[in-house]
Amino acid sequence: MGVFVGHGCLVGRGLRESATIPLMKRRTLLQSLPAAALLPAANWLSLPRDSKDKAVSDETSSTTVYELRVYHTYEGKLDDLLRRFREHTMQIFEKHGIHNVAYWTPTDDPLKGKTLFYILAHPSREAAAANWKAFRDDPEWQEVQKKSEANGKLVEKVDSTFLTLTDFSPPVR
Repeated sequence: MGVFVGHGCLVGRGLRESATIPLMKRRTLLQSLPAAALLPAANWLSLPRDSKDKAVSDETSSTTVYELRVYHTYEGKLDDLLRRFREHTMQIFEKHGIHNVAYWTPTDDPLKGKTLFYILAHPSREAAAANWKAFRDDPEWQEVQKKSEANGKLVEKVDSTFLTLTDFSPPVR
């Protein structure tokens, strides 16, 4: 198991270490994500499409993994980060096979105004690693990051957790 620090820098951690998020922060995280119930929608969105644009399943869709990412921004930098995602990052993700599922900002303190939660979909864990490498190596991304951080870094810490849907996840209606 590992934790992403920055854009895709994987740092391996033991199970005991990866569970050291203080209890309050873990509780706050869980309380901040009621929209996680929308995860089944991510499965529908990631299914291959036929020529009539209907979702069709195949063997590869069962390997889809979702990545919950939490960005903790430096004080006063959340709006800059949201602008970067809105205007650039989401499009560059898609270019590299990283599918945007949903984005949230917390409404309650202590995370309000300084945290971004989002979920991405990848065809597999292997594809996720390749997608992140391609993203980090993209000259367009490198330029966007450089320009957006001209007045200082935006993100202090990134948490990344890979997820799979359970067999009892409700279908999208």
